[in-house]
Formats: sequence, structure tokens, C-alpha cells
Amino acid sequence: MPEAPEIETEKLHEAIHEELEKEGGSFLKRIALSTALLAALAALASLRAGATVNEALVLKTEATRLQAEASDQWAYYQAKGVKAAIQEATRASWTAIGKEPPAEYREKQERYLEEQKEVMSKAQELERGRDDKSREADHLLHQHHRFATAVALFQVAIALGAVAALTRNRLVWLGSLLLGLGGLGTAAWSLLG
Repeated sequence: MPEAPEIETEKLHEAIHEELEKEGGSFLKRIALSTALLAALAALASLRAGATVNEALVLKTEATRLQAEASDQWAYYQAKGVKAAIQEATRASWTAIGKEPPAEYREKQERYLEEQKEVMSKAQELERGRDDKSREADHLLHQHHRFATAVALFQVAIALGAVAALTRNRLVWLGSLLLGLGGLGTAAWSLLG
């Protein structure tokens, strides 16, 4: 019986193994690069989320301070009103006994009423400032929530990238990339809105 040609299976096995490693290696490199990019984007979105919430807290604190100042002005407004009412009551007492009240009572009453108008104007200005700061803070908090959502999407995408690398599953890697794009879109939306 003639001998069959001898094929070195060991060399063939090594060649197949090397080709698989080359293919797997480049695939793993692509996963590693995309995951590193996702991690960098997640870090940027996380920084932006932190910055927006910090700025919102500062604005809310400023709005609270303005509210306290406005409350002080309204208390001052009421005090001026009470003083004006006292002057009117004093004038009424003089009139009740049939005498002409001294002019200083009318002058003081008018002065208090005029001061009351100025105090009211200042209180309303402080309230407008409070409302502006509060609206701006609310907008920043809304942005913060979008950035936090982007960070969550990036983190899930990174986790899927790790699963794709371990299983060498292209479909899982595609899912990772799609979630990463969703995170990128959400972060971009946050910057624009």
C-alpha cells in the first residue's frame, strides 16, 4: 500500500492558530480603542454633570439669599405702613377733639407712605432677581440630569465592550457602540439645551 503524502499537521495547526490570533487581536484592539474612547467621553460627561449641578446649587443659594433680603424689605414695608397708620390715627385723635392736627403728622404720614413705595420697589426687584436665579438653576439641573443619563449610557456601553472582548462577540460590541452613540447624543443635547 502506497504511503499517503505526509502533511505536517502541526505546522498547519500553528498557521490556523496564528490567523485566528491575528483576527482576534485586531478585533480586540478595536474593542479596546472604542471602550477607551467611551471611557473618555464618560469622564467628560461626568465632569460636566458635576459642574452643572454645582453651579445650580450656587444659583439656588443665591436665590435663597435674595428671598431673605426681599422678606426683610417686605417687613420694612409693613413697618412703614404701621408708622403711617399711627400718624393717621394720631391726626384722627386731634380731629376727634375738634382741633387741627399739627402739620408734622401729615408730613410724617406722607413720608412713610412714600418710603413704603421705595421699599416695595426694592423688594420686588429682589424677588425678580430671585426668580431669575431660580429659573437658571432649574435649567442647569435639567442639563445635569441629561449629562447623568449620558454617563449611565457610556458606562453600560463600556461594560458591553468588556463583555464583547471576553466573548469576542461582534453583536455585543455593536450594542456597545450603539449605546455609546446614544450617550454621545444625549451629552450633545445637554450642551445645546
